[in-house]
Amino acid sequence: MRIPALFIAMILTLAACGGASGSTSDSDIADLPETDKAHFEDHLASLETPAVVNIWASWCLPCRSEAPLLNSAFESYGGEVEFIGVAVQDSQPDAKEFLAEFGLAFDHFFDRDREVPNMYAGIGTPITFFFAPGGVLVSTHNGVVDDRTLAVGIDELLLLDS
Repeated sequence: MRIPALFIAMILTLAACGGASGSTSDSDIADLPETDKAHFEDHLASLETPAVVNIWASWCLPCRSEAPLLNSAFESYGGEVEFIGVAVQDSQPDAKEFLAEFGLAFDHFFDRDREVPNMYAGIGTPITFFFAPGGVLVSTHNGVVDDRTLAVGIDELLLLDS
């Protein structure tokens, strides 16, 4: 099931006006597993589905604006596409607070030294990478991902996977 762009825009507006969307306390969230270049490459290579990897940080204001969109996409496509978040240059407590605030239910890793985005030549924060099954990079979006860019990236991954 695909969500129309107008519906996604409404969700973003409501999330921005309504404050915290998650009901989980950051104390309920375990520390994010630490990752590095080798571990992350191995993880991606093991995936049998396409993946959307979002690089974020709790201190990144643009990351806050795209978090509800990524959560909505995960809820719509989570059975077909793997969603992975990577917190960079952050602290565990701040990263956990960010996850609790936005109710982000997909898998996240902790990359203190930015090895993951550097490995794929990503610039700044946020960054969204689109991977084919097996960890083959298909495309990169530097900066805030909007609903159209995310939908096109996911559609491209699903076409490659079919």
